[in-house]
Amino acid sequence: MADFAQNGVIGTLHNLRHRTTEELDADLSEWSAERPMALVLPCLYSELEGPALNSIIEKLAQAPYLEEIIIGLDRADRSQFENARKFFSRLPQRHVILWNDGPRLQAVDAELYARGLAPMELGKGRNVWYCLGYFLATGRCQAVALHDCDILTYERDMLARLLYPIVHPTFNYVFCKGYYYRAANGKLNGRVVRLLVTPLLRALQLTIGHNDYLDYMSSFRYPLSGEFSMRAEVVPSLRIPSDWGLEIGTLSEMYRNYSHHRICQVDIADAYDHKHQPVSEEDPSGGLHRMSVDICKALIRKLAVNGKVFSPEVFRTLKASYYRAALDLIDHYHNDALMSGLTLDRHSEEATVELFSQSLMSAGEQFLRDPHVAPFIPSWSRVTSAVPDVFESIQDAVQQDNA
Repeated sequence: MADFAQNGVIGTLHNLRHRTTEELDADLSEWSAERPMALVLPCLYSELEGPALNSIIEKLAQAPYLEEIIIGLDRADRSQFENARKFFSRLPQRHVILWNDGPRLQAVDAELYARGLAPMELGKGRNVWYCLGYFLATGRCQAVALHDCDILTYERDMLARLLYPIVHPTFNYVFCKGYYYRAANGKLNGRVVRLLVTPLLRALQLTIGHNDYLDYMSSFRYPLSGEFSMRAEVVPSLRIPSDWGLEIGTLSEMYRNYSHHRICQVDIADAYDHKHQPVSEEDPSGGLHRMSVDICKALIRKLAVNGKVFSPEVFRTLKASYYRAALDLIDHYHNDALMSGLTLDRHSEEATVELFSQSLMSAGEQFLRDPHVAPFIPSWSRVTSAVPDVFESIQDAVQQDNA
């Protein structure tokens, strides 16, 4: 797929694709003594019954360098939790399951909620937040990676390439974002990045002027990837969005907290395919419809925090600029698909752009109506300051559930 990144603000690592899995495993195993590594797997119970997760677990079982795997399990009753324990029991590494719907973790959540510190929405953001809280509570590892559980094309070296930059003893990176080529089954994928994020970032540059934050976001080749890694020092101050803006919000937090030189992106796969969300044209509460609104709001809020002023007139101009930029890019994507022997449905692409332009206006209206909404879950630094024994409560709950 053509690379439409506008600049090179963030360091991009390519050559890891030339290392074998065995070479990567050997290096990471050597470095694990000084920088133990954990993996967070946020999942729904339904994904245990899907086509991807079984293969992922079989391949993770062969990763010799992982100290711990932290599994966040959502939408599971007691019998399903017990099934999940059996499902993940084949992992030879230390592993725990955070049963987010179980009574023990629900009790922790209720205490935090009473103090105004709990996540306000169910979903991946909440799942990841509690998993990172457990990661900090144990203090066993110095680096943590996260990836989704619906990756149909998963290979073990994806994780190795993701962790490599932040655990290498001479590298200074604290955060690494994964990227990959988005095509599968003869089709060009990655609709939300191609048809929303890329043209919207261009339109924002035209509408509000040159901006360092937009340069930063534009340099990520796949900003919505669910794969990233970071050193433990990053986690306490990280504020995680509770909605579909998780990936954009996390990148924004890294922009706020760290120099560009400490952030990188790495090529982790030749091909990548996962479960695709429906567009949900008629349902703004689900699918790509909901996702696109949340992503737009995440970008708008960040720019507002940085001092940019938005008004109905600005949003109307932004919509027109976005729509033109997106349609122009469809021409590039069509040509790219043809050159790569792929198919691209131009009618469907343009219909999706029309939906995303409506999502942009909806996000603008929601922002103007209530600009004070706090989309982020509180950082763990704030939570531990207010509830000093929260880590002990989380550890106790998880240990009793996994006993």
